[in-house]
Amino acid sequence: MSSKDKSSGYTYTGHGTNDQGNHYCSRDYGTSGTGYHYSNTDGSYYYNNPNGSTYYNSGAGYSQYTSPSGDTRSSHSSSK
Repeated sequence: MSSKDKSSGYTYTGHGTNDQGNHYCSRDYGTSGTGYHYSNTDGSYYYNNPNGSTYYNSGAGYSQYTSPSGDTRSSHSSSK
């Protein structure tokens, strides 16, 4: 079943939990394309956006963004 989020301009087209307990959600942005995200049991999450960009966060101080053109930016942080 799909549902429209009017404030964000997308329709949820699927969601659930896989065998490892990780949550996923897919979205349709109409003419802009589709996207999805995963929220994982280890605290990490991943977004695949309709413009082709991706974002990953480890949940432990590391993140990576990849632009639609393939340029990658990474960030590391640590807590003391």
